[in-house]
This record gives sequence, C-alpha cells and structure tokens, in this order.
Amino acid sequence: MTTKAYQVILCTFPDSDLARQCAHALIERQLAACVNILPSITSIYAWEGKIETAQEHLLLIKIPEQNYVIIEDFIKQHHPYDVPEIIALPIERGLPDYLQWITSSCHVMS
Repeated sequence: MTTKAYQVILCTFPDSDLARQCAHALIERQLAACVNILPSITSIYAWEGKIETAQEHLLLIKIPEQNYVIIEDFIKQHHPYDVPEIIALPIERGLPDYLQWITSSCHVMS
C-alpha cells in the first residue's frame, strides 16, 4: 500500500526514564499507535559552537499524519532540551493491515 497518511517521528531523549514517560503518555493519549525506544545511541552534533557527544535514547513514534502538530506541541512542552529533535518521515509504503492498525489505535486529530 502506498500512502502518505502515516508518519514516523524521530525524537531523542537524554535518558531512558524521560523516553519511557513520553512514550507512555503518547500511547495513553492515543496520539501514537506504537513507540519504539532504541536505547543508548551515541549522538555527535554541533551545539553553540562546540562539537558535543551524548548518549541518548531514540523514540520511533508511529502516527497518523494528522496527529503531528499535537505531538510536536506535546514533546516541546515536556522535553528537557531547548531544541528537541522532532523529525517526521512519511511512511511511503506499509502492510495495509498494519497501517489500518495505526489508525484504529489512535484518536486521529482533524
């Protein structure tokens, strides 16, 4: 199935507790169907004129695209970083049953 009605949001957190809290909150509020947490990734990035290295936890958040704005707002309000990584990638193809499950698992914002 080809569609752009679904997205995966990438978002890093500085520790596992905050990553889990965000994941649980998104699922409890039915904003996302599934959140995977990839533990202990190494991020190397430029920040305020310096090269930084940090251990982070990456969330993969599967959503109907209509929920992006509310999820972005939620993450910005609850994230400890001044500028959190919030990147949405369209799901170009997917198993139709899985994509339907995303829709049925979420309260889709209009």
